[in-house]
Amino acid sequence: MSRKLSLLCTMGALWLALLPPAPAESADSASELLAEARQNFGVLPKDMSTAEFPITPERVELGRKLFFEARVSADGTVSCSRCHLPALYGTDGLAKALGAHDRVNPRNAPTVLNAALQFKAHWRGDRLNVEDQAKQALIGPPSFGDPDYAIAMAKLKAIPGYVQMFQKAFPGESNPVTPDNWGKAIGAYERTLVTPARFDQYLGGNVNALSDHERNGLRLFIETGCVACHNGPGVGGTMFQKFGVTEDYWKETHVSNPDKGRFDVTKDPADMYVFKVPTLRNVAMTPPYFHDGSVRTLPEAVRIMAKVQLDKTLTDNEIKDITAFLTSLTGKLPDDFANAPVLPPAAFEAHASLK
Repeated sequence: MSRKLSLLCTMGALWLALLPPAPAESADSASELLAEARQNFGVLPKDMSTAEFPITPERVELGRKLFFEARVSADGTVSCSRCHLPALYGTDGLAKALGAHDRVNPRNAPTVLNAALQFKAHWRGDRLNVEDQAKQALIGPPSFGDPDYAIAMAKLKAIPGYVQMFQKAFPGESNPVTPDNWGKAIGAYERTLVTPARFDQYLGGNVNALSDHERNGLRLFIETGCVACHNGPGVGGTMFQKFGVTEDYWKETHVSNPDKGRFDVTKDPADMYVFKVPTLRNVAMTPPYFHDGSVRTLPEAVRIMAKVQLDKTLTDNEIKDITAFLTSLTGKLPDDFANAPVLPPAAFEAHASLK
């Protein structure tokens, strides 16, 4: 465990110790809560592969290296891991991520952990899945910043060793170093980045895996209505929803230039201020919050969501208990994510068209 994570855990334990006693819970009430939680959240999948996107050791090994590979980007500084740092639970701690040449991304970088659980990728759902997101990031100006796929693949082929790794990961293909296979390899790796947490132990029947405050927070999470959008194994990531159902969201987040969300993708007035509901797994470790990174703390995010989505004003103790429940969604980092791989040795060289 890193020194930073150890300190965070210690601070979290001290914070929970200062909470007032949680209401006593009867055996019947505890059983009802567990049954309701199982119904709303289900079981975290152990295998995230699909027929279209199989997970093979060769693809995962290649995808892990590509995830940390920056020399393919326009300026040699951007990899997937730049915006999805292991030390910050797959985020970057910035309100809005920075891409090649420090171009500002229009939105906050969500965690890559458990990303394959979600039905779409990106805040506006304009990426089909983790494979599509990885592929399109290559030519995204605020991402890798390459002007076209051909340039990105030429730089990749120039790094010794990658051609052979692609051949092993995609046997039988005459030219396996393609943008599609880049996305499939990184996608295979990202599909392994699942983080079981104490909450999953609770769903498995170990009621004591959650503290009294955490169970009370879970009950409030359900009864308040948060679960209407944040459901399924990812505790979110299953639907689109308007941000600001009962009042304009920016009145509470204090942003001066509101993001119009999916409207800018579809041009459908019904999609104004509509965003993908994010997963809440590891949410205690991934500030700042919301699509624009406008809120710095989790308790404040909980307060705002209850107000602008559900027209409810939570008490301080209710916010503390819901926040306590959300800490139970923090899982252990996968070893092959926490530790970066050794990449093939080669110096970065800008493509001739970019010099």
